[in-house]
Amino acid sequence: MTNYKDLGLVNTKDLFEKAIKGGYAIPAYNFNNMEQLQAIIQACVETKSPVILQVSNGARKYADKFFLRNMAKAAVEYAHELGYDIPIVLHLDHGNSYELCVDCIENGFSSVMIDGSSLPYDENVALTKKVCDYAHKHGVTVEGELGVLAGVEDEVSAAESHYTKPEEVQDFVSKTGVDSLAISIGTSHGRCKFTPEQCTRNEDGVLIPPPLAFDILEEIEKKLPGFPIVLHGSSSVPVEYVKMIEQYGGKIPDSVGIPEEQLRKAAKSAVCKINIDSDGRLAMTALVRKTLAENPEEFDPRKFLGPARDELKKMYAHKNKNVLGSAGKA
Repeated sequence: MTNYKDLGLVNTKDLFEKAIKGGYAIPAYNFNNMEQLQAIIQACVETKSPVILQVSNGARKYADKFFLRNMAKAAVEYAHELGYDIPIVLHLDHGNSYELCVDCIENGFSSVMIDGSSLPYDENVALTKKVCDYAHKHGVTVEGELGVLAGVEDEVSAAESHYTKPEEVQDFVSKTGVDSLAISIGTSHGRCKFTPEQCTRNEDGVLIPPPLAFDILEEIEKKLPGFPIVLHGSSSVPVEYVKMIEQYGGKIPDSVGIPEEQLRKAAKSAVCKINIDSDGRLAMTALVRKTLAENPEEFDPRKFLGPARDELKKMYAHKNKNVLGSAGKA
């Protein structure tokens, strides 16, 4: 077994306590490859932000669990070489079984999510408690989920969302011992977080999504004062990346995300972890398409992955400084 401390990682406990008191959220950026990881660490060192390196089950299969363990160790050493030892968490995103969570814990993850939100309530409680009981023996923090987010991302899929019921949260937290709680208040997985029918359009034809259910968030905060809350599906789906992808041959119609001003509002509350995946995919794809279209003779991966990495770094730094408020909090 590899304990996360041997890799130089931290769990989320102290980070979340500081984030709630400080009115900001810790960025949870999903990654699949070296360039994404380099960009995340570069941006977070530059802005002096703590960071949660987030890995879905699909990403874990893609990168291999042994590579991931060593990539996490390399990320810690890379931050040190760049000149600032930021707190780094390695987190399993949407773990769907006890066995998967255990395997991640035994391979150096410092935080895991067990997502039993699609199960009947009592089964979700039992599964989450089982994971918490094992994880806490090894100092690993656990995220649970109540409510269902719509959309598709990796192996997570739901046709429609179901808001979290505030009346359930106290019972769930007390029975499971979970360290943080992912809730559903209108965010969604993927690049199409709302249908066109759910949105309005501005004068430029850009889709404007409905607001998040901050009233539900406020009710949950009253039930669980000072408890760490997590928002999944919180990419903003920047219009410039969507336009760039379509300009250079892509087809991603009706793409719409969560406005950044709403995420900033959420980050000032008990929401202390905000998950961002699709924005990284869009930025990377946009720059790869642009670079190859403008340089059709190019076949050196470094020449198109390098600009993509640079754009990712820029985007992550913007999120830390202007959206999540985590810059300077490491």
